[in-house]
Amino acid sequence: MLPAMADDPVSSDHRPDGSRPPGAGGRPSREAGTAAALPVSAALSRRTRGLLAVGLVLAALNLRPAIGGLGPLLAEVRDGLGMSGTVAGLLTSAPALCFAVFGGAAPRLARRWGPAAVLAGALAAVTTGLALRPLAGGTAAFLAASVLALAGIATGNVLMPVVVKRWFPDRVGPMTGLYSMALSLGTAAAAAFTVPLTGALGGGWRLGLGMWALLGALALLVWLPVARTCRTRAGSADRAGGGTGAVGGTPPVRVTRSPTAWALGVFFGLQATAAYVTMGWLPQILRDAGVPAATAGLLLAVAMGLGIPLAFVLPRIAARLGHQGPLAAVLAVCGLGGYAGLWLAPAAGAWAWALLLGVSNCAFPLVLTMIGMRARTGAGVAALSAFAQGTGYLIAIPGPLLVGVLHQHTGGWHAPLLLLAALMAAQLAVGTVAGRDRCVEDGH
Repeated sequence: MLPAMADDPVSSDHRPDGSRPPGAGGRPSREAGTAAALPVSAALSRRTRGLLAVGLVLAALNLRPAIGGLGPLLAEVRDGLGMSGTVAGLLTSAPALCFAVFGGAAPRLARRWGPAAVLAGALAAVTTGLALRPLAGGTAAFLAASVLALAGIATGNVLMPVVVKRWFPDRVGPMTGLYSMALSLGTAAAAAFTVPLTGALGGGWRLGLGMWALLGALALLVWLPVARTCRTRAGSADRAGGGTGAVGGTPPVRVTRSPTAWALGVFFGLQATAAYVTMGWLPQILRDAGVPAATAGLLLAVAMGLGIPLAFVLPRIAARLGHQGPLAAVLAVCGLGGYAGLWLAPAAGAWAWALLLGVSNCAFPLVLTMIGMRARTGAGVAALSAFAQGTGYLIAIPGPLLVGVLHQHTGGWHAPLLLLAALMAAQLAVGTVAGRDRCVEDGH
């Protein structure tokens, strides 16, 4: 269900940019951001904002199937294309690398064309890449189509918080929760339905992967008219307000000099590392402890599925807090509890440890919310989102590999779990810093 566009409790004690008024623990220095944000969002009609909300959900649903749908069919793809194990390994590690590389271009594109138009272009790239993969006659063509789709996903990852900040400045928490939940749904749907639908379509991997392009086409049908309307209305609002409200009318923010931006980048990277390790290694840890394979897979599904409802709830809670550090700490403590349980009694308490790790993985919607709240303007959110996600995904790349190397050299899971616990403790500390009520435009 889409959140109502009428006033809700979030806006009663928060400014439209997500900050709180001075009497509620807010920072007076954000008044300029509020003034800048209001004309742009007010330029959209209620109907257009509703359509934009639907578009955000559809866009989020399309930002994961290109990745999640490949894993279940990777063996068939390798056999069909004669793909080597080395190339297959490159393909599975490509998402994080592409997110780090291509996401950095999103702010510049948004300043030139507007975030809504660039997001529509990103969806077109995702859809085209998904449609071309089934037509690939060899490994090189398949990789090229995959990179095209991943480039679109990387751009969309960065710009989703920007669209929320710009067009829903009074709904940062609810809208972030809405599209975070859709991201989780897209991930779960790709993992759960790709193989059954492939069988229903005749058993060929090409149709099984290509069918997700239909979801992208549906999102484009919504985004193309919305992007046109947003660009027209934003231009009118910028001319009326002197250009302060638009991404394109605001000078670039130097986020590399901001301690808050670095804290968010490291926090993003550590939570992504924990999530990748959970997805990649939790079933094997449980199986090595004597848990049946089917049960281990079910426990992973439970851990990941828990993020669907929590991804909707947590951003709304975070948006009401002046300091999100305590919330980040609670999630990290859950992660530490899960790792401790896997160390001490992995099989006996498997359900409890999976639930704790599932809660801990909800640091992802939390960091997306904080990105939207740690900048005052759309340009600030664009720069911060690109920096935090680019830095974070680079940090996360070696995590799952390092866990595997430690397991191979020690013959057990104690050393990897000790490493993960240390990283989670660091996540707790840096999350406390990232959650402080600061704006990157102020140099904090």
